[in-house]
Amino acid sequence: MLPPDCQRIITAVRQAAGPIMAREVGELVGVDISVKAKLEPLRSKLVRLVDHGWLRKLPDGRFTTRL
Repeated sequence: MLPPDCQRIITAVRQAAGPIMAREVGELVGVDISVKAKLEPLRSKLVRLVDHGWLRKLPDGRFTTRL
């Protein structure tokens, strides 16, 4: 079972029309994206979800659900 914040991140990525940047995920989950210090923890969670196989990171830095 994933923590609620990770579940919200995965849901936001799934609902996107296609691959999505971390900044866009932040907008969808309610992170203040204008402050880099608040965006970096989100980016870290995205990368962790990639490492665990929940998401996929494309070479251009966008995230998508695992294919």
